[in-house]
Amino acid sequence: MENSIKSTPKDVFLQLFNIVTFYLSMVGFIILYVQYVNVLFPDKLNYYFTAISDLVRTASSILFVAVPAYILTAWLLASDLAVTPEKRELKLRKWLTYFTLFISAITIIVDLMIFVYNFLNGELSARFVLKVVVVLLVAGGVFGYYMWELKRKELISKIPKVLAIILAVFALGSIAVGFFIVGTPADQRNRRFDEQRAQELQMLQNQVLNYWTLKHNLPVDLSLLQEDISGFIVPLDPDSKTPYEYKILDPLKFELCTTFARPNNNLDFRFKSAPQYAMPNDSFQQNWNHEAGRTCFSRTIDPELYKLPNNKD
Repeated sequence: MENSIKSTPKDVFLQLFNIVTFYLSMVGFIILYVQYVNVLFPDKLNYYFTAISDLVRTASSILFVAVPAYILTAWLLASDLAVTPEKRELKLRKWLTYFTLFISAITIIVDLMIFVYNFLNGELSARFVLKVVVVLLVAGGVFGYYMWELKRKELISKIPKVLAIILAVFALGSIAVGFFIVGTPADQRNRRFDEQRAQELQMLQNQVLNYWTLKHNLPVDLSLLQEDISGFIVPLDPDSKTPYEYKILDPLKFELCTTFARPNNNLDFRFKSAPQYAMPNDSFQQNWNHEAGRTCFSRTIDPELYKLPNNKD
């Protein structure tokens, strides 16, 4: 039977497209749920919400495209097998099935090895265990399904159809959870605007400090910071294109204000805790924590910290 039928270009296309979209879907699930674990159990030493939200969007995009593509090609292949049952014995189909079993088995083994290593090293945590479980469940599910697919005798079964429905619902649910974690596309746009505002406030602050260090007084307004040689141009709000607010409070204290679109409670933790005084060239130690709406940040210059090395005053 195996020698009586050959793979057609259509068979090669459908089989390869099906397996590639399947791999993409599984990778998408792993990335997505690993990031959900990172959000639920954040690592205080290495937690970057912006990076997590980027990965959540990437994984959601993969699932949104790859899962429907996989289900469609799986349905086309099942329809083709119903008409030509002999195609179950195609060498290409068996090669891809065994290759998938091999990949999933290796993934399970490596996942368990990492788990045992960390257990023996005394470094187990709920965060780590959940990540191991995510990989184990995905790889184990893949291995179990393809093992069943390889051994099943009946040509027509309702199990693939039921699993396809479960996969589609699970993918949609997983993507929906991402909206609660990283926000809607509109939220993401506002978040990027706010991040740019914080970065530009930091840049303006550094320029004000440089101005004071060189001239021993604060600039009357931000236009004095514009400098042709260095090429510095005073930035405007990225959305409204209005100038940032600047005010001198006393000879060593100034204030920068702008209007934010949303609170940054879930933003990169590096902007949350800050000392009272600004540190030179260190944007991560500045307090740009804010709520939605107009927010002002006052900065006090420590003259001992910012004086020039050759300054004898």
